[in-house]
Amino acid sequence: MENYEQKLGIKLWAEEDRPREKLLLHGRRHLTDAELIAILIGSGNRTETAVDLSKRILAFYGNSLTKLGRASIQELSKFKGIGDAKAISIIAALELGLRRKETIEGDIVKVTASTDVWNYMRQSFSDLNHEEFWILLLNRANHILSKHLISKGGQAGTVADPKIIFKVALENNAANIVLMHNHPSGNLKPSSSDIKLTKDMVEAGKLLTLFIADHLIFANNNYFSFKDEGLVF
Repeated sequence: MENYEQKLGIKLWAEEDRPREKLLLHGRRHLTDAELIAILIGSGNRTETAVDLSKRILAFYGNSLTKLGRASIQELSKFKGIGDAKAISIIAALELGLRRKETIEGDIVKVTASTDVWNYMRQSFSDLNHEEFWILLLNRANHILSKHLISKGGQAGTVADPKIIFKVALENNAANIVLMHNHPSGNLKPSSSDIKLTKDMVEAGKLLTLFIADHLIFANNNYFSFKDEGLVF
């Protein structure tokens, strides 16, 4: 007789051991990561309960929610019992977690140093395996007005069009602009194109009275600031 016929489903477990009932009885803090994911996917496969399947998925990603958060729908769908719908549920839940943390950190309303930008934006760049270019718009007092995704590309890079950047800034009545992009490779060193873009943006901004306050590169949970390194003036 196959193992799946001997396997007890969640519905046959003691009530206090079922993830949903456990959450109701004891609260969300008492659930493991695997149990929370099991609630998201709802069911396992013929040989695994939802919890067992969730444990296997987590183990594949080194029991790291950060690494799991980088997984694509196609990657997650390779696990037996995980189709597109369940993969989307996992990805959506982890993205909400990131956005919740970003909202908390969004209490920073004024930029006085590069660390303020880092704390405000790091969740936006978290878990990316491709390059994205963002701008942060500030008023004359350096209070944050809004953030905007300008472009995204592959691992090799993305194109930031100065015309689009200044157009967005003008439409939002910004006075200062912070440029930001990530390096999926983990290398914080700016490329020659990064340096040229920054220089061109600084000069063009002076003509439009839209000043480039800084340019940050995000990589490996760290950042490089052009202003801190004396490359923006």
